[in-house]
Amino acid sequence: MSVTAASGFAAAGVAAGLKASGKRDLAIVQNLGPLSAAATVFTTNRCQANPVIWSRQVIADGVASAIVLNSGGANCYTGAQGFQTTHATAEAVGERLGVSAGDVLVCSTGLIGDQLDLGKLTTGVTDAAAALTAGVGLGADAGLAAAEAIMTTDTKPKQAEHRSPAGWTVGGMAKGAGMLAPGLATMLVVITTDAVLDSAQLDAALRAATRVTFDRLDSDGCMSTNDTVALLGSGASGVAADEAEFAAALTAVCRDLAEQLQADAEGASHDIAIEVVNAASEDDAVTVGRAVSRSNLFKAAIFGNDPNWGRVLAAVGTTDAVFDPYGIDVAINGIQICTAGEPDQPRELVDLTPRAVHILIDLHAGSETATILTNDLTHDYVHENSAYAS
Repeated sequence: MSVTAASGFAAAGVAAGLKASGKRDLAIVQNLGPLSAAATVFTTNRCQANPVIWSRQVIADGVASAIVLNSGGANCYTGAQGFQTTHATAEAVGERLGVSAGDVLVCSTGLIGDQLDLGKLTTGVTDAAAALTAGVGLGADAGLAAAEAIMTTDTKPKQAEHRSPAGWTVGGMAKGAGMLAPGLATMLVVITTDAVLDSAQLDAALRAATRVTFDRLDSDGCMSTNDTVALLGSGASGVAADEAEFAAALTAVCRDLAEQLQADAEGASHDIAIEVVNAASEDDAVTVGRAVSRSNLFKAAIFGNDPNWGRVLAAVGTTDAVFDPYGIDVAINGIQICTAGEPDQPRELVDLTPRAVHILIDLHAGSETATILTNDLTHDYVHENSAYAS
């Protein structure tokens, strides 16, 4: 259940010394072929980290032979020196794996504004590459080590896979626990497949999948500078996948990983699904759901186990979506507490003690729907982010 679930891939995760804790902090995933097809989706933040700038250049031809990822530093707003560090890291991977540096994607995560130690990065690349070339990088343990190496404030590694009866597989790993908001949520994600698909097919499937999964995870409304989702295709199964089946499988893997990110969000005590139905358009449904997900008043109420539906309607009303302000229904955890903008069932009937919370908003304006995933706002979230420095 990892990036090594699909055939044609090897992975390694090592401790390069970038983290003060001494834990694993550098990972490499290598595509062993025969194909080297790839697609990526990056943050839409205009302020982008050096690895994103580099990787945009790498992916321009739809080819990637490997991806190297480090935690312990974002390498963002580190100037020309930081970009050279990214370039040198790709060069080191290319030299040790016998591939072109121009085909090596680079990802970093951690604190913005600090230079990474190139010496430690290079040593880490050497150690990880040695594991790969020695054959140690095959199997679930290698995939787990890579998933652990990209963690920052995550409390657990995040992995998922799907095996098609047709004979191909999709596997993936992700990191992310804070700054979870579109584009993508603050994440590094590597997904691999051994299906025979070209880069254009991978790109179409990836963009369709991220649009309805990672892009609808909005834990705290804060967009990262380093978000990267990479999809690598080895073609090692020898099976040409049906594009519709592959797209559905990829979406399922992305949704699984997105839900794992939500469940591990910093300090959260409730996982909230905001489902908007009967909207005039899908965009309206997303806009309304996102407005509620970003209401600190609403999120604080859920933390306090208070089904304050007035805060839901107040957030809905800040949008430009099509609806009658006095024709909205709201249900929380299955209890209809607002109908047509008026009180319905007593709010005391709503049980918010479980971690999972479902908000259903019916706009009565059309037939479109969308669900946004978020979390509550807790004391622990504030404490963790007031002290974050790694």
